[in-house]
Amino acid sequence: MLPFVKKNIKEIWFNQVYLVFKGFTMIPRKSYIANLYLCFAKREVQGDVVECGVWRGGMIAGIAKILRKYPREYYLFDSFEGLPDVQEIDGQKAIEWQNNADSNIYYNNCSAEEDYAIKAMQKAGCKNYKIIKGWFNTTLINASFNDGISILRLDGDWYESTMTCLEFLFPHVNKNGLIIIDDYIMWDGCSRAVHDYLSRHQRPEKIREFNGIFYIVKAQ
Repeated sequence: MLPFVKKNIKEIWFNQVYLVFKGFTMIPRKSYIANLYLCFAKREVQGDVVECGVWRGGMIAGIAKILRKYPREYYLFDSFEGLPDVQEIDGQKAIEWQNNADSNIYYNNCSAEEDYAIKAMQKAGCKNYKIIKGWFNTTLINASFNDGISILRLDGDWYESTMTCLEFLFPHVNKNGLIIIDDYIMWDGCSRAVHDYLSRHQRPEKIREFNGIFYIVKAQ
C-alpha cells in the first residue's frame, strides 16, 4: 500500500511541475512527467545536469525544480536560432518537417529567445545555471564539468547534432549517470547517431525505454 501511495504523491507533484512549465516546453505532459521520473530516480548520482537543445527551457527547469534538494550546476546549451539544416541521413520525415514552415508543430524551426530559458530557470528557483549560446560544434569543444555529469538530456534532433553531443559529452557522464535521448524514436538521424556512437566506441550500454522515453545508463 505504501509504495502505491508514494507513487500517487509523486505523480501529483510531477504533474504540478509540468503545469508550472508547460508554457516553456513542447513536450507532452505524459512524456514530460516520464522525464521527471527518470531524473528523480538518479538524484543520488553526483554530477551536473546538462541539456543540449533547451528551446524555452521548460524541461531542464522542471528537472531543477524536482532536484532542488540535491545541489548541482545546470548547463543549458542551445543556438537559440533554431535547428541547423537537416541532412539526408536524418531521413525523409525530417526533411519534410523542416520544409513545412506552415506546420503547427514547426515552432519556427524550434527557435526561441534566450530570455524564455532564463525566465524558466528563475521560475524553478535555480541560481546555479549557465546558458551557453551557440552551435554544438563550437560550444561543446571546451565544455568542462568539475563534478562530471549526472544527467545528460539530448534534444538536438538531427544526426550531426546528436553525434557531436555524444562525442564531447558522453565521456564526462559519471558511472550510473543518465542520458535521455529525446528524439530517439522521432527522427532517424538521432537513432542512427546513438547506434553509431555506441558501436564505434564499443560501448556496453543498452538503450532502455520508460513510458515512451528512451535512455541510457552509463556503465563506467
